Amino acid sequence: MKHLSVIILVFLFLSCNRDTSKKMLHGMYLGQLDVNGQEHIPFNFEVTSDKALKIFNADEVILVNDITYKNDSVYIKMPVFEGYIVVKLTEDGMIGSFFNESFGSRLPFKAFYNSNARFKLTDPAATDVSGSWEVLFSADSDEKKYLAKGVFEQKGQKVTGTFQTKTGDYRYLEGVVNDNQLKLSTFDGSHAYLFVATVTDSTMSGTFFSGNTYAEPFEAKRNDLFELPDANTLTFLKEGYKRLEFSFPQADSTMVSLNDPQFKDKVVVVQIMGTWCPNCLDETKYFSEYYNNNSDKDIEFVALAFEYAKTEAKAFKSIAELKNRIGIEYPILLAQYGTSNKIDAQKKLPMLNHILSYPTTIFIDKTGKVRKIHTGFSGPATGKDYIDFKNEFESFIDELLAE
Repeated sequence: MKHLSVIILVFLFLSCNRDTSKKMLHGMYLGQLDVNGQEHIPFNFEVTSDKALKIFNADEVILVNDITYKNDSVYIKMPVFEGYIVVKLTEDGMIGSFFNESFGSRLPFKAFYNSNARFKLTDPAATDVSGSWEVLFSADSDEKKYLAKGVFEQKGQKVTGTFQTKTGDYRYLEGVVNDNQLKLSTFDGSHAYLFVATVTDSTMSGTFFSGNTYAEPFEAKRNDLFELPDANTLTFLKEGYKRLEFSFPQADSTMVSLNDPQFKDKVVVVQIMGTWCPNCLDETKYFSEYYNNNSDKDIEFVALAFEYAKTEAKAFKSIAELKNRIGIEYPILLAQYGTSNKIDAQKKLPMLNHILSYPTTIFIDKTGKVRKIHTGFSGPATGKDYIDFKNEFESFIDELLAE
């Protein structure tokens, strides 16, 4: 009788502690983030195990492996970025919300199982948008308008590409042309974008949707000769300043400055960035790879992080996650937290005329002189411009190392 009581107690203990929550079905899904209750930002993902999935945007594959189950909810934490999705599982997929607390945003989310059509293919494409486009966003607002370069490749009805601005690009966009309607979208774990336009052989007219309520008009004309302003001329040292100076902390509270021995007689690349910034992530991946492959040379990198996170502890946690995820060996210092406001950021580096973009890259020679400042970053989604950036970067570094 005593043994039976023990068995019953063990059974009850195991029953009470058994995970009865449903698990995600493995396979392809179509995810949708709702914008203003009318438009949906679609993206594709594949659940590969109970605790891992992959998000797809054109050539980009994002591995998500921080997934937990609690009661009847699934918590999906995005890699590197602060955003996360909370869902309940349904018969045909998932329903919940995407949150980004630092941005103060919440987007309703749905996912449909066994579906991989980002946009439905209906009428045959009436035109081919492949090539370069001169784009003007917010043409009717003198304060908000800005130029961009659209670069697209169309195969049948399917389209990939991106919009480049003088401060960076909108990364991997994927979509379709149905008749004369172009639709492109992306979701990278931080930002969710949708572009919808009416197109002809030589023009576009459409709207850019982002976040909860953001909607911005744009117009474009085909122009294979169009180029954005030279990214090496937009940010510079103000008159009266000859050097870049700063002193910011690492996670262990150690203050780091360019006067430290590790930078003496070295070429130094200073990266102004944020862990929340997708363009910065693209640049950081390239810089980290370059740094690791050239550790035998007289070159050092140091990143200055300007963080949305509301507390210093959260900011350093985001930095640690980025370093661990990518395998970054160079220091990332916390320059600012609680906001990424560029005016506030410029106050931390008063020798610069402005901080126009995250990222911004500052090249310093072995004598400590600032030799070039590059605003923005043309990431891998830009194709040729990304290759050109890497070639220019490596050639210029070689010149500085040879001096």
